[in-house]
Amino acid sequence: MGLFDMFKGDSDEMTPHLAFATGLLYMMGADGEMDNEEIGHLLSVIGGASEGGSIGVGANNKALLDRAVKYSRKNSIDTFLTEVSPLLTEAQKLCMLVNMLDSSLSDGESEKEEQALFMKVINAFGISEETFKPLFDVIVLKNDRSVFTNKNHPRNQIGAVNV
Repeated sequence: MGLFDMFKGDSDEMTPHLAFATGLLYMMGADGEMDNEEIGHLLSVIGGASEGGSIGVGANNKALLDRAVKYSRKNSIDTFLTEVSPLLTEAQKLCMLVNMLDSSLSDGESEKEEQALFMKVINAFGISEETFKPLFDVIVLKNDRSVFTNKNHPRNQIGAVNV
């Protein structure tokens, strides 16, 4: 151990939890902007906490988010996918994909850059579109709140929702 190793803080080792937070950051930045809805989604899935009346990241997950930000700034999405694909279980990959999709739809629509990133991740993870389609349909429905304001919405018709 070197003299200053004790000041390094958390390990730079990639973990499934770090991969999850980092993957969400890549999705949030895919279209060049981070919307409030995307930030809210991130805080809801990694744990937000109130600090003096403002929304912040809980102490345990602040270090996780700091590491994820540092990693995403230093590494390309391709490097990330090469590193995490063999590390994650299928359940972890699906969880990350569901949350990435949810993040991309949280502001009402998935931008073309977000769609391209999502397809890159699903392909890198070896998950087929056919396997993911039922999850996709649920997340799209979850984020389509127009079903409450448009009684003629196609999904409001009898038998229209097959989940």
